[in-house]
Amino acid sequence: MQPSLPAEQPVTPRSYIRSGGTGAWASWRAASRQGISRRPVAAHGLAGGRGQLAGHRLFRQQLRLGRRGLAIGIDIGGTKVAAGVVDAEGNILREARRSTPGSDPRAVERVIVELVEELSAGTRIRSVGIGAAGWMDLDGGTVLFSPHLAWRNEPLRENLQHLLRRPVMLVNDADAAAWAEWRFGAGQGQDRLVCITLGTGIGGAMVMDGRVERGRFGVAGEFGHQIIMPGGHRCECGNRGCWEQYASGNALGREARELALANSPVAQELLKAVDGSAERITGATVTELAIAGDAASRELLEDVGDWLGLGLANLAAALDPGKFVIGGGLCAAGELLVAPARKAFARNLTGRGFRPAAEIDLAALGPNAGLIGAADLSRVGSRTHR
Repeated sequence: MQPSLPAEQPVTPRSYIRSGGTGAWASWRAASRQGISRRPVAAHGLAGGRGQLAGHRLFRQQLRLGRRGLAIGIDIGGTKVAAGVVDAEGNILREARRSTPGSDPRAVERVIVELVEELSAGTRIRSVGIGAAGWMDLDGGTVLFSPHLAWRNEPLRENLQHLLRRPVMLVNDADAAAWAEWRFGAGQGQDRLVCITLGTGIGGAMVMDGRVERGRFGVAGEFGHQIIMPGGHRCECGNRGCWEQYASGNALGREARELALANSPVAQELLKAVDGSAERITGATVTELAIAGDAASRELLEDVGDWLGLGLANLAAALDPGKFVIGGGLCAAGELLVAPARKAFARNLTGRGFRPAAEIDLAALGPNAGLIGAADLSRVGSRTHR
């Protein structure tokens, strides 16, 4: 029999009254009649005003009731597997890393087991959260597809729970990072949060009314593959003109290489940084030079920021979030990237001047967000990630 995740705390009349007064008590009675009294009210979206705020407070209270104890979060990347013991406040208490052992699923499982055994020695661990790039089923048990690893319909949770004898949850790495930013980082207090991760490509995730929103089939958040330039650059997904071909680290590196290969006089600092070998220029190269003050690199970053802001305006038209949080390696550029994105966002926002506009901020938790989020979701996931 598979171990289950921590049991959900029942929502009672008393807990509703504590969190929202008599109006919340009426909401509890209505929820009870619909047979949903054990689910967090925020997940159902109480309509407007005080009721919505009361539901949000109650949801936070239910999280506190169910998230005591330590959990291990594991972030699986193409080159490394990072793991850490995370407490209920999102603090990493202990860390360990391994190189990603190729793409063999069994080898990856062995590395996960090694890390959990190392980190849990002498410590009581409540659960384990696994974050990885790819698509997970809605139940969080099977990896449908992972681009970096040979996981195709892999029943990873069942395998790992058998080996670890602990509750295990699988989450997409972008979902995990978004949850961490919502719980502990730049997205705290937001009812509708959209997180964008800028790296090799563009990843994304949403936390809506206290839930990671994964869509009907569990594959929501592929924002990088909105087609923003029909007939544009070919994308690895097979389409042309995807957003990530214009607003990612790879896009920044490609534009810089083209500038250098054209022997442009403004590309001299870029070429000097790579000993004259234009093929070695990457997005990180451009970012470092931009921070150091190179004018051409700053111009290239500004171009990427313009594309970033345009894509965010598209997402705002569809999703209407209160805040966008921008993370990932490309965000080392800070305001050099985000400032032009904000300008382009304001310039392209539908209904601009006649509607509230979402904030755009940098992520707060850095590269550990996925690890922290995976651990925390494994602790509270039986109620919030379904």
